[in-house]
Amino acid sequence: MFQGASSLSLDAKGRLSVPTRHRDVLSATAAGQLTITRHPHGCLMIFPRPAWEQFRERIAAMPLKDQWLKRLFLGNAMDVEMDGTGRILVSPELRAAASIGRDTLLLGMGSHFELWDKATHDAKEAEALAAGMAEGAFQDLAF
Repeated sequence: MFQGASSLSLDAKGRLSVPTRHRDVLSATAAGQLTITRHPHGCLMIFPRPAWEQFRERIAAMPLKDQWLKRLFLGNAMDVEMDGTGRILVSPELRAAASIGRDTLLLGMGSHFELWDKATHDAKEAEALAAGMAEGAFQDLAF
């Protein structure tokens, strides 16, 4: 279960250094093999390979009316592997598709991560909070 946020910087080659707290889990559960793809909200999704394979099966089974979602998720998927220092390469195509610059935010989302351009995330989060999104979600949670 991945959770938490990490502010990270991509290096000049577009490599992302996976936070240390996630490296051991990714090495043990996925042998450092990950898959990166686009998300419809404008970020990238990073899956450990076993979680990706489950997600991919669900997407592939979607009906024809959802062909554009299939194209978005499957057509943009790229397999990557953590190097010896825990870095992964985010391709130029995926960085451009999500408008990801140097400053990023990596969010643990349970079975996968979301990788956001930091400024884009902050703006979208502020917009969602201003629209009252948080209050509606809290109504369904019991504390």
